[in-house]
Amino acid sequence: MKIKAIIVEDSRLARNELKELLEAHQEIELLAEAENADVAEQLIKELKPDLIFLDIQLPGRDGFQLLEMLDDVPMVVFTTAFDEFAIKSFEYNALDYLLKPINPKRLNQALEKVIDKLNEQAEKREKKLDFDDQIFIKEGEKCWMVRISEIYLFEVEGNYTKVFFRNEKATLSKSLNLIEKKLPPEKYFRANRNTIINVSFIQNIEPWFSGNLMVKLPNNNDVEISRRQAVIFKETFGI
Repeated sequence: MKIKAIIVEDSRLARNELKELLEAHQEIELLAEAENADVAEQLIKELKPDLIFLDIQLPGRDGFQLLEMLDDVPMVVFTTAFDEFAIKSFEYNALDYLLKPINPKRLNQALEKVIDKLNEQAEKREKKLDFDDQIFIKEGEKCWMVRISEIYLFEVEGNYTKVFFRNEKATLSKSLNLIEKKLPPEKYFRANRNTIINVSFIQNIEPWFSGNLMVKLPNNNDVEISRRQAVIFKETFGI
């Protein structure tokens, strides 16, 4: 397992000391270094590291302000010469808090937490959702807790996916292919390249052109099942 990391630290001496300690950890791939929050913000957005070693006191914006500016926050291990920020650091979901000069044993413990967190995330990605599981959906000022069983349609919209549930619809920042891997296959069916349907919500099925099928879903949503998928659909559901 390679853990992609960035060091955010204004002291060149402290950066070099940390780099020397990390040389003993082949699992760490150091992508870049930043001496202030502005440079760090750009690097994080471009390189998308798994982990940042983040000093709290930086010139200009501090480490906490940097995290507040990020849409996608990597795992964070704070590194600082002061212990006064320890409690606040965990409000930002930091995995660990290392006092400088960094003790090699404490660094080892922090990296063990990082590996445990990555393994946990990998297990979640691989685990399929159950029909009764709930997910949090947010769009603009609106947010919902939605059971998987309530979602009757997923539809590609550019690089995102539009999800239809109850009398609502919202956009998820995940691809349809990724979503399909998580859904319970006994209830959800890939109707065509751009659409996944919940078969429990099918209100009507009609033969369509060229061997396709047309299914009617709630709120006047009609979905065409491609000819290739129509064959699989009939075999799977005994039509």
